[in-house]
Amino acid sequence: MDLSDAPSPTQVVALLKSQNIRNVRLFDADRAMLRAFAHTGIQVIVSVPNEQLLGVGQSNTTAANWVTRNIVAHVPATNITAIAVGSEVLTTLSNAGPILVSAMKYIHSALVASNLDSKIKVSTPHASSIILDSFPPSQAFFNRTWDPVMVPLLKFLQSTSSYLMLNVYPYYDYMQSNGAIPLDYALFRTLPPNKEAVDSNTLLHYTNVFDAVVDAAYFAMSDLNFTNIPVIVTESGWPSKGDSSEPDATVENANTYNSNLIRRVLNNTGTPKHPGIAVSTYVYELYNEDLRPGLISEKNWGLFDSNGVPVYTLHLTGSGTVLANDTTNQTYCVAKDGADPKMLQAALDWACGPGKVDCAPLLQGEPCYEPNNVVSHANYAFDTYYHKMAMEPGTCYFNGVATVTTTDPSHGSCIFPGSGGKNGTLTNSTALAPSENSTNYGTPSQYCYSDAWINALLSIFVWYASSL
Repeated sequence: MDLSDAPSPTQVVALLKSQNIRNVRLFDADRAMLRAFAHTGIQVIVSVPNEQLLGVGQSNTTAANWVTRNIVAHVPATNITAIAVGSEVLTTLSNAGPILVSAMKYIHSALVASNLDSKIKVSTPHASSIILDSFPPSQAFFNRTWDPVMVPLLKFLQSTSSYLMLNVYPYYDYMQSNGAIPLDYALFRTLPPNKEAVDSNTLLHYTNVFDAVVDAAYFAMSDLNFTNIPVIVTESGWPSKGDSSEPDATVENANTYNSNLIRRVLNNTGTPKHPGIAVSTYVYELYNEDLRPGLISEKNWGLFDSNGVPVYTLHLTGSGTVLANDTTNQTYCVAKDGADPKMLQAALDWACGPGKVDCAPLLQGEPCYEPNNVVSHANYAFDTYYHKMAMEPGTCYFNGVATVTTTDPSHGSCIFPGSGGKNGTLTNSTALAPSENSTNYGTPSQYCYSDAWINALLSIFVWYASSL
């Protein structure tokens, strides 16, 4: 909570409840926060902070006292479902590595003594960097240096029916790849088949970094002969703002990543290795933290500002009132400020041609003819296409000259789709707007999107976080 104007625990809980957020991870076990969660039903992961890890890992009594004070004192009123022992210990606090498993076992023993072990799981979040040779995933393995820790740790998770907690950040993988990882691959954008990454050993196709990292964790566990421990992602997200060295930390990219991530969890897509099995994921993080040190991006991972105002509008059509950002009739697709006029004209021609947009309202004498310029006409054509395609991700791109806005661009008698006027209707066309990989507006890549997620149980995982 590195915020200059931090909300109170009751304000945090009120925000979560109003946005129907039912699963939260805390980076500590703050008593006021845990009391505020009482009788809300919200499922909470609490944490043993790294600075307390040595004490807990070296003393069964200290661990028992921690559980009594931070767990027993709050259940069952507060719905605590798991304890995260430390955070990325092996990569950030290596001297504590040897006592990590002891700390987990001591915490679990205290839960057993309180008859809470069947309700509260114990695990520890790992940075994905503990996995080496993560692509192809089938060749992945954990850093051998940590075998003396990972083997007993995995045995503990297996014996207690717990799960491997993994922090997955495609943003950092992309930034550190020196161009080897395409931005679309990091953002879950749909790729043409020839752009997908193929594991030559399994022939599994990977369309995004997230799936590849999660499957790499499964293969790394299999390398140590553990095949029945599920993975949950305890941190993932994308920053909405960065400095000059982070040009891809933008609102648009953060929106794209988190929207696609949430949709992917909701539709139970799973990964190529485990298709159809949802990867439970916690979005990092609830609030922007203006006091965090480091790069500008470090301050801008939040979905909300400290006053509870959304940083951006998530693309979650049909999913209900999520983050005050349900986009069913509230977002529009328009020309991006400063877009090249020739590219706008080409995109407009595509929309009114192969895109099958009814551009009759743009003809002279019709409601949307004025103002008679390419920006105004592109706004109408883009938005009509966007709504005709049910606002699916990728349908407001047009080779980078379009963007989503919450400002209704309707004017005079020209009513744009989504404003309660002439809403576009979905046709049988499967062509999406020209993507970043499409160079010919007349022959766009064609993809079909599944919208089974619309009927999925809404369970967006966002936490109240204080540090990476």
